[in-house]
Amino acid sequence: MPDRSKASAIPAPKTEIITIVGKSDSGKTTLLEKLVAELTRRGYRIGTVKHAHDGFDMDREGKDSWRHKKAGAHTVLVIADDRIALIRDDRTGDLEKMRTYLFDVDIILAEGFKGQPLPKIEIFRTAGGHKAPLCMKDNSLIAFVTDSSHKPDVPVFGLEEVGRLADFIEKNHLRK
Repeated sequence: MPDRSKASAIPAPKTEIITIVGKSDSGKTTLLEKLVAELTRRGYRIGTVKHAHDGFDMDREGKDSWRHKKAGAHTVLVIADDRIALIRDDRTGDLEKMRTYLFDVDIILAEGFKGQPLPKIEIFRTAGGHKAPLCMKDNSLIAFVTDSSHKPDVPVFGLEEVGRLADFIEKNHLRK
C-alpha cells in the first residue's frame, strides 16, 4: 500500500486505469463489483468509472446544484457529510482525464471504454448468446474471464475466480 501520510516533492506516478469490457449482458458490472470488493478488502483504494453511452443526468431539475449548472457553472461540487459529487461539463470523452478526477486512489477500474487504448480485461460468458469475444486480437487485452473454451494469449480466469484475478491485478498493475 502506498504511504499517503507524507507529502513529497517527487510527482506521484500516474494511476493506472484498467477497463472491464464485454458485450451487453456479459457480466461487466458484476465482475467490477466483485473486484472492487476484493481489492478493497485487501486495503486498496479503488476508483471506478462507468461509461454511459446515452449520457446521464444525476442532478434533478430545481435543485440548487442544477440551478448552478443552468446558470452556467462549468463545474459544480456537491458536498455532504459523507460524500461528494462532481458535476462537470466535459465533452471530450477522454478517459485519461479521469486520472485528474480520481487522483487519490491506487487504481481506476473502468467499465466499458472498449475502444480506448488502455489495458483491458474482457468478460465473455457462453450464456450471453454471443458467438465470439470482442478483444481476441486486441493488443491491450491483459486478461480474459470466461466459462468458454476461448483461450487468448493472456491469463484466463473462470467467472468465479475473482481472488485469482485480483492477485493478477495486484501483482502486475497496482502501484508498488
